[in-house]
Amino acid sequence: MYAAGQKEMRQMDQYTMERLGLPGVVLMENAGAKVVEEILSCDLCEHSKVVVLAGGGNNGGDGFVIARRLFDLGVKPLLCMMVNPERLKDDAKIHFDVYVKRGLPVFYLQENTKAAFQKELEQADIIVDAILGTGVNGPVRPPLDLVISLVNEYKGQKLIISVDIPSGVSSDTGKVVGAAIKANKTVTFVFPKKGFFLQDGPWYVGEWKAVDISVPPSIMTDLGLKLPNVITEKLARAMVPVRPKHGHKGTFGHALVLGGSRHFVGAPIFAAKAALHSGAGLVTLAIPESIFPMAAAQNPESLFLPLSDINGHFSEAGLHELLERLSQFDSIAVGPGMGRFSGGEEWLKVFMRSLTTQSVVVDADALYLLRNEMDIIHRYKGNVIFTPHPGEMARLLNCTVREVESDRLGVAKNFAVKHSLFLLLKGHRSVIATPDGEVFINPIGNDALGKGGSGDVLTGLIASFIAQGAGPLNALVAASYLHARAGEEKAKSLSHYGVTPFDLIDGVREQLNLI
Repeated sequence: MYAAGQKEMRQMDQYTMERLGLPGVVLMENAGAKVVEEILSCDLCEHSKVVVLAGGGNNGGDGFVIARRLFDLGVKPLLCMMVNPERLKDDAKIHFDVYVKRGLPVFYLQENTKAAFQKELEQADIIVDAILGTGVNGPVRPPLDLVISLVNEYKGQKLIISVDIPSGVSSDTGKVVGAAIKANKTVTFVFPKKGFFLQDGPWYVGEWKAVDISVPPSIMTDLGLKLPNVITEKLARAMVPVRPKHGHKGTFGHALVLGGSRHFVGAPIFAAKAALHSGAGLVTLAIPESIFPMAAAQNPESLFLPLSDINGHFSEAGLHELLERLSQFDSIAVGPGMGRFSGGEEWLKVFMRSLTTQSVVVDADALYLLRNEMDIIHRYKGNVIFTPHPGEMARLLNCTVREVESDRLGVAKNFAVKHSLFLLLKGHRSVIATPDGEVFINPIGNDALGKGGSGDVLTGLIASFIAQGAGPLNALVAASYLHARAGEEKAKSLSHYGVTPFDLIDGVREQLNLI
């Protein structure tokens, strides 16, 4: 599955109409019919009242079809016309004329009072938002901004279903300027829209479903469109490394977790446990010698490589002790709990230059210590995976977090291509980018993951899957999705407040058991 923006969907629609010969009025009929199917699947009782709010563009045209088809199925909807019908044109006008010629009822906003409109909303069980669609680029103008605000007052009381995208949300950026519908569910056409996963979008879209309206998804190939991939459960399952029944600990690889410091003992433990509990054959935890007793007591299943340290941080002597062992490891995760220390930049430079071709997952303060050494990363012959959160990404780019968040897809793609690395930009909807410019969006996850140590678990999962033989992209897709799903599922039993990193590790094991 892919995510599309306003321009890409317009191109696909035009291709379908002009090259394939399927008229827009038919696409609109198909779109309305699919939304009706979703409405009827919502435990709609025979006497429920549906209010359809229709604007003046193609989204409104979908609304006219929805209202007419609901009538034909025995439901008694009310079509609320949000604009002067004289503004209608093309396919939308055709469907409005059909509706009116059948003598079906219309509530005209411009001819009624605010109180009358509120009364209709109050009596509704389901409110269908077909006001603006994907064409929003800026603030919603009066009186539609007031209409949207009135609808949102019923969030939690009524079922609010948006057609294609909640009105007021940018389909390209997810940005909301002013008013936007807060939907319970969004029924979108062909592909989900990029804005579902960016900036404000996830808080307005609710549950979403992409439906077929006879625009073939293969058109994107004909048009040469390169769209972001949306990770599905099926895709994530396919990317989990296959575990041969005859395998032994050597079969499943040896992962190194390099990190920890006097003040951050837990982070490398979370990463190491996540790696072991997700299938790595062996995990070695390389940590400062002074924290070894605490770490070993909490993680006896790992192998340990205590390294000479100074004041709880890695030292030059410890680096030389590590370099003698590097060839033993199939994957390396560096950074969890490492902290920032005097000489840390040089320490990591020497470390990176001493590697051969192992895949390296760079996280946490290792990102900070390598921020000025991107030439080393670019020249490295093995695969490098960066896993920054938005603050770390901003530091790598010497920009603000706001700038990162305003263009997550572009930022991730450009950085990965420029530096020839794999990037997982963490956040409410994580973004994965590859050196050749592919982009993947993780559409799941919630605030249960918003806790120190969650990212360390993710780092351990990635290193584990790579050690077991997965390529970097497969490891990132599988780990990111399973990590997010584990957070969602654990929140159901432990609350969104109470999920810890160890709970996430248990949750990942449960998810792996399901697949």
